[in-house]
Amino acid sequence: MCTRRSIGHQSRLLAETDCATPGYKSVALQSNCMATTDADIEHAVGTALRETNTTVAVAESATGGLLGSLLTNVSGSSDYFDRGVITYSYGAKRKLLGIAREHLDSHGAVSEPVAKQMARAVRDTAGTTWGVSTTGIAGPEGGSSESSVGTVYIGVAYAGPWGSNRSNATVERYEFSELDSRIERKEQFARQALEDLYERIEAEREETSD
Repeated sequence: MCTRRSIGHQSRLLAETDCATPGYKSVALQSNCMATTDADIEHAVGTALRETNTTVAVAESATGGLLGSLLTNVSGSSDYFDRGVITYSYGAKRKLLGIAREHLDSHGAVSEPVAKQMARAVRDTAGTTWGVSTTGIAGPEGGSSESSVGTVYIGVAYAGPWGSNRSNATVERYEFSELDSRIERKEQFARQALEDLYERIEAEREETSD
């Protein structure tokens, strides 16, 4: 099935295959779409954050700083971007984000529980409205039967107003199976994280405006 997802005035063509695992998306990007469809996502996110008067911090593993780099490519991003934390190793995840040893031991770093805890931790330690995390396998080595090369978990955590009970965190799993190199996969992991953040900001804006 081929679907089109819109980001502002941009769009991105995906081939998605539903799998048994909830939230799993196998994504084959069409090469003729990549040059134009992702180019403005960091600007769209920046505009959305400014318009909603919200802030963001990121915790990166697989993307190694690319997510924060994309956000800060936008002039004036200090208005809404607080910090980026690169937690590549188990030790860094535990020391800087307080990721539970049990999660790492039971599920591994590339997992839904770790991605969710990373997003929550960076949101709360930074005191921002939004926290975003990435943890995945950029390759070419490191894949397994459970998580192949190109798999990434992206967490997005929202801090609702105190007393609203609206704070929450979600995780999506993607597999970018058609990309050829580690650099391409890391780039797309980061851009997908921005897309997920953008969608969450817009959903929250729509919900609170009702």
